[in-house]
Amino acid sequence: MVAAQVNTKLYGNPFCHLCAEAEAILHRAGITAIKIDITENQNLFEKYSLRIPVLKRVDNDAELAWPFDAAAVMRFLK
Repeated sequence: MVAAQVNTKLYGNPFCHLCAEAEAILHRAGITAIKIDITENQNLFEKYSLRIPVLKRVDNDAELAWPFDAAAVMRFLK
């Protein structure tokens, strides 16, 4: 499966500058992730608040926590 075809979610919040950096990395790599605002869900907030941004694969629930770069993302999605 090609990295661009793997469904992903990016956990973060709108006020997180690291989340914006992660989005930019994904964009430059041609990867579209569903953005999940953890502040809208108490369970997600408790799970991810100290770890965001976190990229999650939908197919196997694997997670890649910050810090990451484009190369790390591509390896994660292989």
